Amino acid sequence: MQRSRTPTVEDVARAAGVSTATVSRALNKPDTVRAALRAKVLATVERLGYMAHAGARAMSLRRSGTVGVIVPTIDNAIFAHGLQAFQQRMAQAGQVVLLAFSNYDASQEEAQALALLARGVDALALTGLSQRPSLMALLSQRGLPWVHTGAFPSPTGAACVGFRNRETVVRAVRYLLDLGHRRIGMLAGIAAGNDRAADRIDGVRKALRAAQLTLPPSLLVQSPYTLSAAREGTRALLAAEPAPTALVCGNDVLAWGAMLECQAQGIDVPGTLSVIGFDDLELSRHWHPALTTMHVPTERMWRLAADYLIERLNGRLDHAVQQEVDVELLVRGSTAPPRRSRAR
Repeated sequence: MQRSRTPTVEDVARAAGVSTATVSRALNKPDTVRAALRAKVLATVERLGYMAHAGARAMSLRRSGTVGVIVPTIDNAIFAHGLQAFQQRMAQAGQVVLLAFSNYDASQEEAQALALLARGVDALALTGLSQRPSLMALLSQRGLPWVHTGAFPSPTGAACVGFRNRETVVRAVRYLLDLGHRRIGMLAGIAAGNDRAADRIDGVRKALRAAQLTLPPSLLVQSPYTLSAAREGTRALLAAEPAPTALVCGNDVLAWGAMLECQAQGIDVPGTLSVIGFDDLELSRHWHPALTTMHVPTERMWRLAADYLIERLNGRLDHAVQQEVDVELLVRGSTAPPRRSRAR
């Protein structure tokens, strides 16, 4: 039985009535081809089942067609949602995304970045600003486009798309202060190796100092981003004397754990303890009571990061750009004035 012949670029060009150069541009540089002509070529590619040879494409463009992304974990839905938006945008530009994890460890992040570079990635997207200086120096030396996500601004002058974590948490604490809370605790992520978690802790301290209050050691617990760890941390905070009337959580997962522990102990939220999260994951609006939280436009942030790298790879941008996204306080049912304030 004779095997069917694999279609070539010449077959696509002949069937579409265009040159092979036009086929190549439609596949590799779609923005340079008129929409109608590009659609005709792509329809022919699909009909014939043509698949461009990755090695030949890389040689012609002097690029691999791959972009590396390093995130701490995908256990947290905030990263999974962001990665999906990033990958979709990259796919539209004909880029393949290679994913690696750092587990909030700068040495592991550097090792993963080196592995991605060894595989010829054309650009990198990184999380936060906790990278080792040696990695930043290497990327700069190689002239490789990269972008930091989830933090703003980048002190290195490198490209970033994100928000001011410290100032965002200041807004959350001011809201609780305006409600009348004065004993405010924090269930934070682990700050070591995580600039976002560290900045959020600093934000709580800054807002309390401005109100002539403090964050004593008994009202600060750093916790892994898991429900069980969050419940354990909440138990420690509730045992403080005096106990807090409000709790700022480093992300929504920690807030969920705090609310579960309150439920287990028969502590009313928000009657006895107000709880505020950070991220605005989908489950937070369906929780009972619904979680007051800081809404981070995750998908938009990662799409902007992808757009920046695409612009750099296509030669339409030759310098680092820093882009700030807005974070919004969403007031829901998990926060209220403390009981004493309401009784006045």
